[in-house]
Amino acid sequence: MVNPRHIRDFAKSVGTLAKTDILDARIIARFAATVQPTPHPIPDMDSQELGAIIARRRQFVDMITAEKNRFGSAVKTVKPCIQSHIEWLEEELNNINTRLRQKVKGSPIWREKDELLQSVPGIGPTVATTILAELPELGSLNRKQIAALVGVAPLNRDSGTLRGKRKVWGGRRTIRTALYMSALVATRYNPTIRCFYEHLLAAGKAKKVALTACMRKLLIILNAIIKNHTRWNYAVTQLIGPCS
Repeated sequence: MVNPRHIRDFAKSVGTLAKTDILDARIIARFAATVQPTPHPIPDMDSQELGAIIARRRQFVDMITAEKNRFGSAVKTVKPCIQSHIEWLEEELNNINTRLRQKVKGSPIWREKDELLQSVPGIGPTVATTILAELPELGSLNRKQIAALVGVAPLNRDSGTLRGKRKVWGGRRTIRTALYMSALVATRYNPTIRCFYEHLLAAGKAKKVALTACMRKLLIILNAIIKNHTRWNYAVTQLIGPCS
């Protein structure tokens, strides 16, 4: 699988601005021969089903948020209808959460990884399940590769003597969203992440920058835990460096 943006940018770089099925086929073949992207296995049916359930869960969460926003500004006669819809959506969301937990518990491999992930303070059931479904590479890549894949690695923007501001972009948005919420919790309840976060703030880093660094730190810890099949403990955090 290849990011379609990469192929489109490749087409522009070789001067192919037009787009037809025939041109697309030629560009894809030329891209594959030139770049030789690393092949990734297609997710099995269980992984695809788990991913579909998680995607549906996100849709329900978005719908509940939208309805609650409408409820605040709705007229009195409409509010009962919106409220009943919110209650139905929340009931369906609870059913989906139950299905997700049953799906994970039904697989010995997923159950083991789920327990390892949730042993980390700040990682809850929803985040663990999202990572299982949408980041199967966790534990098989090194720390730099996994950070770049998710999109939490700062990218250089330098030219000559100019040193541009480092930014993170790209990667897997759903994983970054889950990590963001986990990092917020971890800055309070995870001793390693809290120490790291306070160290960055004391060094003058902006809170958003420090929180992004905590997301990357948390991801690296999770990657090491899955790779080494080790539950959260201070040995793992010492290996990574608690306040580095």
